[in-house]
This record gives sequence, structure tokens and C-alpha cells, in this order.
Amino acid sequence: MAQVLRRLRSSQPVARFQRCCGLFPAAEEGAGDGLAGTVGGGDHLQARDTCPGSSPARQRLPEANGVKSSPQPQIVMYIGQVTKDILKWPRPHSPPVVKLEMRAEYGMPSTHAMAATSISFTFCIATINQNKYSLALGLMAAFVFSTLVCLSRLYTGMHTVLDVIGGTLISAALIALTYPAWDIIDHLMLTSPFCPILSIVVPLLLCYNYPKLEDYSPTRADTTTVLGAGAGATIGFWLNNLYAAPNYPNESLHLNLPPISEMMMVVLAKFLVGVFILLVTRYFIKGMALRVLCSRYQVSVNNLEARRRLEIEVPYKFITYSSVGFSATVLVPLVHDLLGLI
Repeated sequence: MAQVLRRLRSSQPVARFQRCCGLFPAAEEGAGDGLAGTVGGGDHLQARDTCPGSSPARQRLPEANGVKSSPQPQIVMYIGQVTKDILKWPRPHSPPVVKLEMRAEYGMPSTHAMAATSISFTFCIATINQNKYSLALGLMAAFVFSTLVCLSRLYTGMHTVLDVIGGTLISAALIALTYPAWDIIDHLMLTSPFCPILSIVVPLLLCYNYPKLEDYSPTRADTTTVLGAGAGATIGFWLNNLYAAPNYPNESLHLNLPPISEMMMVVLAKFLVGVFILLVTRYFIKGMALRVLCSRYQVSVNNLEARRRLEIEVPYKFITYSSVGFSATVLVPLVHDLLGLI
């Protein structure tokens, strides 16, 4: 068993998978297709993967849906990032692996694998009674999606096979452990008067007490970003539940779809409007938070080292992305409604 784990943790299986996909170091014969550059330590690569921008949130679904207010993504991200900084397992070595990304953080577990598994299977399980599709079809779609994300982390050379397997298993365990309490958690998060306070205080305490490292790592900043966005979105769902009328009945959803061309135009318009609002929110709130905090601690806004200090990084990231999360769940749907895009 120990030998199997060592093999899964090594870089060789990742390198072999990349070669099977046609990805070679530029120095190797058969490269030359522009997929990668040299693989020396810290050398720049000619390609890198990109991720699409996030789409704005829709207006709330009924409470019985359960997937909207679940804190599952925040829990997964926090546990995954903390585990990385506790275990301190390195990422695959280059060479033999071709690195298509450069990240300063550790590898085990893969938070991409954790997030893909958690989000896809949580969405499937929580909506199975709300939509007319079979459980088998939903589970198959969730499996395919999470598998593709896991394979992409191997292809980019960012994780070993064991990192990906570990992340998937952690998410599966978290889903199994929290599933019996999903309805209770949703009810409390949507109706409790203490929800806004707890949504801010608990994530902030977790971020301020994040494990300290000898060298700087972006994991604390990434974790604060996710927890902040989740806190803002949760408060938005809570307000929507108190003051906004539901868009859909609590029975199974019956969708009357418009013609495909009309639907695509509406979806594109909603996406562009939502992204514009979120970018504007992020720009102004981030600038204001940084100026206030840097003025408070008498440092320059352009001082990157100062911005990485705990007392500046955590509050400015949290304020910025909690505002983004709140805008996505409250402001964006209101603007959509005003523009007749609902």
C-alpha cells in the first residue's frame, strides 16, 4: 500500500499522462507545437491555462432547493487550503513534468478537484427533486464534470495523482457528513436573524486564524476571497428570502423555454450586465478598502509587501469580495429586473 501511495505521489505518472496528451518539454524531440517551453527550474513557459470569468448569480430559488445557501464551497475551500499549508507537500517536479501554471502554494490536496466534486455533486443531489431529470443522469454529469477538472490539473502539471484523489475523497466525505443537515442549515441561513452577523464573524475569525507560514503563500488570500464572497452571497440570499418574492413555485420546476436565439440573447445580456456590475463593484470597493487600510497603517498602497500583511490583506480581501458576493445576489438581479431581463 505504501508503495502504491508513493507512486501516486511521484511526478512520473503526471509526466506520462502529459506525454499521452501530446504535451512535451520544448527540449524534447516531438515538441515544437508551441504547447510548452523549457522545463528548467523557474523557466517561463510558452502556454498557460486560462479560466473563464464567473457568471452573475440568478435571483433566489425557493428554500427547498437547498443549493443556493449551502456553505459547502466555503467549507471545502477552507479545509483544502489549510490542509495544504499543514501537510506542505510539494507540487510535481519540473522536469519531468511540464508546468503550464506557476503557483507558490503547496499541492496536497487539489482544491480544484475538491471544488469540482463538491459543487457538481451537491448541485445534483440538492436539485434532483426540483427538476425533471433522473438521478443517474445527474450523477453521471457530475462525475464527468469533476473528472474533467481533475484531469485538467494533471495536464497542467499542477498536481500529482494522489493530490487529485485526496481532494476528491475529502469532498466526498464532507458531502456524506453534511448531507443530513442540509435542510436545517438552509433554513437557519435563510431565516435566522443572526445569519448576517455569523456570516461575517465566523469567516473573518477563520481567516485571521489561518495557519502562519515562514514564507508568504497566496493560500490565505485565496481562502479569504472565497469566504468573503460566500459571506456576501449568504447575506444576499437572506435578504432576498425576507423581502423578495420567489421567482419559482416550490413544486417541481416546469420550464417554458423561449426560442433558442431569443434565450441566447437574454442569457448573453444578463451575463454582460452582471459581469460589468461585479467588475465595477470590485474596482471601487477594493480601491476604497486599500486606501483606508494603508492610511490606517501608514504604508503605501503600491507597497506589495505591506499589502500582504495579515492586518491589511485579510480585511481588504474580505470587504472587497463580500461586496462582490452581495452584489451578485442582490444588486445584479435587481438590475436585471429593471432592464426586463428576468
